[in-house]
Amino acid sequence: MESSQPNTNDIPPAISASSPRDNPCFGIDPTIAALEAIADEGISYLLPFAQFLFAERVTNPDLEHEPDAPPEKIRICFATAEVAVLGSGLNIVMRKLQKYELKFVRSADRRLAATLNTHIAAVTVTFTKENV
Repeated sequence: MESSQPNTNDIPPAISASSPRDNPCFGIDPTIAALEAIADEGISYLLPFAQFLFAERVTNPDLEHEPDAPPEKIRICFATAEVAVLGSGLNIVMRKLQKYELKFVRSADRRLAATLNTHIAAVTVTFTKENV
């Protein structure tokens, strides 16, 4: 006998952009060994956590000259590269980095900022040594 009620197993769960699992700006995985930094130019870099030195979260210094600039900045320093992340709500990024669970970082369209608890506006990668 068929039921006229919908099968709840066929309905996907609601996706919330404010959940870290659904955030397009960063990913979490406790079993990884490297951070994938996807720079704004579209180039993807894998930086091993074995070379992680330190991270620093500060107020974005560009706010003094540009009021619409992202409010926070994180510098993620590795032995041979530095990743600069600009955005808002970056405290979870720091916590996941601290546990070596940060899988990737990448920027997302500014229009998503209002719906995301953590929004990454820009990612840049700078190599600190020549011939890397």
